[in-house]
Amino acid sequence: MKNPSRTDLASEACELLGDELSSLAGVAVRRETLFGAPLLSVEIRGERAAARLGKPPGRYYTLELPAHPRRAAEGFEGLARAAAELIRRCGVPREGGVLVAALGNPDITPDALGPLCASQVLVTRHLKQSGDRLWEDFSSVSLCRPGVLGTAGVESAEQIRALCAAVRPALVVAVDALAGADASRLCRSIQVCDSGISPGSGVCNDRARIDRAFLGVPVTAVGVPTVTDAASDAEGRALFVTPRDIDSAVRDCARVIAYGLNLALHPGLSVADVDALVG
Repeated sequence: MKNPSRTDLASEACELLGDELSSLAGVAVRRETLFGAPLLSVEIRGERAAARLGKPPGRYYTLELPAHPRRAAEGFEGLARAAAELIRRCGVPREGGVLVAALGNPDITPDALGPLCASQVLVTRHLKQSGDRLWEDFSSVSLCRPGVLGTAGVESAEQIRALCAAVRPALVVAVDALAGADASRLCRSIQVCDSGISPGSGVCNDRARIDRAFLGVPVTAVGVPTVTDAASDAEGRALFVTPRDIDSAVRDCARVIAYGLNLALHPGLSVADVDALVG
């Protein structure tokens, strides 16, 4: 099942162009294997290419996942390390700290990726400020869960910008659920990009864009497609579909991302260390 017009994945946007992609200047596509997982890299360099693909210029990485990337699965450590590597490729500052923004609505399962991820992110800013030498080798990481406009009454982007003014991070990492074009890819891939994110854009609910232009600091966006556009009903209402096992699938994906974040932001840690600290 494919939706020819809406997808948050740069890899799918390229696929939907078909043969036209080869003649489109300003786009570079590369396939590789990272820690045993297939990876598609897309770099969009020009405004013309960005307009044609419907994505801002930047680097986009799409990592393929197995059906159930559970912590107990044999390949989980490789997936976590691959996610960490992609976050590092987008740029992780040595100094200045990182603010992780967990976007989404925890009460709606397909939109709960960010909140579920947040519960496993190692937050250290307050610990480092305490002066305890135990934490001196860790990076300074803070976290926010801005919720959604309907429950907070304030745009997520505005909340994050206000917090950036107080915390002054060198990087914001935004984690959010995405929309995909191909139902077979739902909860089966992670996209990491350095161009920021437009929450809700894939489900016709565009909110203020969260990117460097708005926040004044670089923004890395990490997401997983959890819904796809199905059709419209007899009354013209848009319908979206999600996997039947979305509750367990989104938890598994959130854990992969959280472990990847912890490994990327605290480079001295191993997966076993993360187990001990947040498990």
